[in-house]
Amino acid sequence: MLKKNLLLLNPFRMMGYDDENIIPEGGLGAVAAQVGVGKTALLVQLALNAMMRDQKVLHISLQDPVNKVSLWYHELFNNIAQQAQVAESAETWEAILPNRFIMTFKVEGFNFPKLKERLTDLMVQNIFVPQIIIIDGLKFDEDVRETIVALQAMAKRHAMRLWFTIHVHGYEELTIDEMPAGLVPLADLFDVIFKLQPEKGEICIKPLRSEATGSPALFLDAATMLIKKL
Repeated sequence: MLKKNLLLLNPFRMMGYDDENIIPEGGLGAVAAQVGVGKTALLVQLALNAMMRDQKVLHISLQDPVNKVSLWYHELFNNIAQQAQVAESAETWEAILPNRFIMTFKVEGFNFPKLKERLTDLMVQNIFVPQIIIIDGLKFDEDVRETIVALQAMAKRHAMRLWFTIHVHGYEELTIDEMPAGLVPLADLFDVIFKLQPEKGEICIKPLRSEATGSPALFLDAATMLIKKL
């Protein structure tokens, strides 16, 4: 019942998508923002929602150790439970933990063959078979397209959904639809792209590429990093 109550409070349901997964199986999604604005926090909330729906989430961090990523999840889960005023959240937390696996790489040591090898080991032994993969900290430079295409092919082959964080520089030029210029050559690969934009003490979640129509603007609370209730 507690998981059901938390799911009903998920603001992503108000964004105009057909389901809470937002992207289709085999699809790619991205959250773009400057450093420290809330990219990881938003994707952790997406992951927590999936975990409460008994989906398996693999969180790959290229910048933070396992304990720091785990702390993000625990703190945001506790904040969501407190905001929802639900009891016995500790039991729910323990129940959904098996739905998450954290994997870390050094950013300079990350490549598709290495990820494929480690992921295959998990899946062949039935240790963990992810339905959603978050890749946090990948460098989106001129050489990244080949890696993204390989990851996309893997996602389609295994009916997975992939989410990425994209670091945007403050000096980067924007297109007329506010797409960071550096992202334009890769935008065709993504089903959904959100941009986080600070606005007067809040952080606006702007869909730059999205199939949702007529959806209201969503905001992150700058203090708690939670998506604000509509």
